[in-house]
Amino acid sequence: MIVVGERINGQFPLVSKAIDARDEKTIQGMALEQISAGADVLDVNTGPGRDDGPEAMAWLVKTIQDAVDIRLAIDSPGLKVQQAGLTACKRTPLINSTTAEEKRMEKFFPLALEHNAEIVCLTINEKGIPNSVDGRTETAMLLLTNAMDKGIPPENLYLDPVVLPITAAQDQCPVVCDAITAFRALNTPPPKTIVGLSNVSSGAEERNLLNRTYLGMLLGRGLDAAIVDPLDLELVKELKAAEVLLNHKLYAHSFLRA
Repeated sequence: MIVVGERINGQFPLVSKAIDARDEKTIQGMALEQISAGADVLDVNTGPGRDDGPEAMAWLVKTIQDAVDIRLAIDSPGLKVQQAGLTACKRTPLINSTTAEEKRMEKFFPLALEHNAEIVCLTINEKGIPNSVDGRTETAMLLLTNAMDKGIPPENLYLDPVVLPITAAQDQCPVVCDAITAFRALNTPPPKTIVGLSNVSSGAEERNLLNRTYLGMLLGRGLDAAIVDPLDLELVKELKAAEVLLNHKLYAHSFLRA
């Protein structure tokens, strides 16, 4: 599974302060820490409500790339912030994210094509998040066909069924699992899938337990990638064990240290 590290996000006070102070050491330390823990991609988010969003994003991308060689996911709903981050990327970027709303697809798919970027596609339409497997799958197909019409190959898409908090929408947890299975039937080869894992435990007790249990469930359905905290050691152990049990990685006595 592709691990997207979630820690460089301006919603965290430490990161927000580091961006304000243009504190390179703190940001680079967080990048190195996540990579050492197994992150394959780093999500980069300046946080909400910044007047200097494009400048802050360009600074974050440059600061991270000055210390490490890793792919970055540019995480912002703003077109100008996305453009600034994508322009600064040295390696193939990941756009996080578009929805199936027409106005967003019209902006973000051409942006992905311009930068040869992969893109996360949330199954959200003008009416919101469909609450059924069929509704999410129809929305995923709309995203897939629209992207292909714009010239984006299916392999550059990550379909996201949108994980909701168990405290507010417990019935949607199995729906997301079934949606992952359904998405895999939309194309040959199957489209890639991704989730923002920690959403499931937002506002709940025992967050780490819920996160890692849900991750195991989703991996069993064929999940390809997840935005997670790679510093959660027990979650990483769950991931490594699941990859062995699903025959994705060769078993060895030291598989937890591999």
